[in-house]
Amino acid sequence: MIDIIKEIENLDWSKEPKGLYEPIAYTLASGGKRLRPTLALIAAEVIMNEGLLNGDAIEHTVPAALALEIFHNFTLLHDDVMDRAAVRRGRPTVHVKWNDNTAILSGDQMLIEAYKQLAQVPADKLPQVLRWFNEMATGICEGQQYDVDFEHQRQVSIEDYMMMIEKKTSVLIANALRTGGYIAGANPAQQEALYQYGLHIGLAFQIQDDILDVYGDPKTFGKAIGGDICCNKKTILLLTALEQADDQTKAELQQWLDVSDRDAEKIATVTELYNRLGVRERVEEVMEQHTALALAQLDKLPQNAACEKLRTLAERLVTRKS
Repeated sequence: MIDIIKEIENLDWSKEPKGLYEPIAYTLASGGKRLRPTLALIAAEVIMNEGLLNGDAIEHTVPAALALEIFHNFTLLHDDVMDRAAVRRGRPTVHVKWNDNTAILSGDQMLIEAYKQLAQVPADKLPQVLRWFNEMATGICEGQQYDVDFEHQRQVSIEDYMMMIEKKTSVLIANALRTGGYIAGANPAQQEALYQYGLHIGLAFQIQDDILDVYGDPKTFGKAIGGDICCNKKTILLLTALEQADDQTKAELQQWLDVSDRDAEKIATVTELYNRLGVRERVEEVMEQHTALALAQLDKLPQNAACEKLRTLAERLVTRKS
C-alpha cells in the first residue's frame, strides 16, 4: 500500500512568490486525517485484490487521491474565512496567521493544483474521473451555500440539513471511493456500492463532527468547542432540539440564538438545553443508522482484507474524538 502521507509530504511548494505557496505548504503540513485520499487508495485496493488489475492500479490512483486531498484543504481555507474560524487542527488558520486575501488566493491556487494532479490520471479513465470531480465540486459549493443560507433562516428541517451535509461533506468522501475503485477497474455495481458507502459514512462523519463541536475536547478536536452554537449553525443537534422542545423550551432556545455576544454563556446554556432534551442520544442514533447503511454496502464488494479496512474505518470514524 502506498504511503499517502509521504506522497503529500513530497509535494514541492518551494516556489515563488512565497506569499502564495507557503500557506499551501503550511495547510498541507498541518496533518488531518488524510481520509479522502486514503479511501481512494483503499477502494482501488479492494478491486485490485479481486484480480482485475495488477499493482499499477494503486499507483494510477495516487494523482486522483492527491487531487482530492488538495481540493479538500482548499475548501477549508475558504470555509475558515467565511466562518471566521481562528483555529484549524490545533493551529492558527491561514487567514489568522497571514490575512484574508492570502487565504483566498492560496486557496484558489490549491484548486488549480488539484486539477494539475487530476490531469495525471490515466488517459482512458480521465474523462469520467473529471466529470465526477466537477460534479463533486459543484455539490460542495452548493452545500456550503445552503449552510450559509441556513444560518439566517428561521425554519430549517432535519431533511434540509441532511441534504446540505450530503452535498458539503458526503459527496467528497463518496467520490474518493468511487474514483479509486473505478481507476482500479470496478464494475458499475461496485462503483455504486463504493459511492453509497461513502455517502452514508460521510453523513455519519459530519454528524459526529457536529457532536464533537459541542461535546468534544478542544485538545483532541483541534479547534474551539461551541463554534457552531456561537454561529447559530443549523446542525442536527440544534434542529433536533427545536423539534423535540416544548413551546417554552423552544422560546428559550430561540432567545439564545438571537444573542450575538456572551459566547461562553451562550455555549453553556444551549449545551444544557441539549442535555435536558436528550439531543445527543437521539443524534447518535441517526449516526449509527447511517453507519449501518454504509456497512451494508460492503457486502456487495469483494470480501478481502482491503474491504475489511473499510469496515474497520467506518466503525472508527463514528467513535473518533477529533
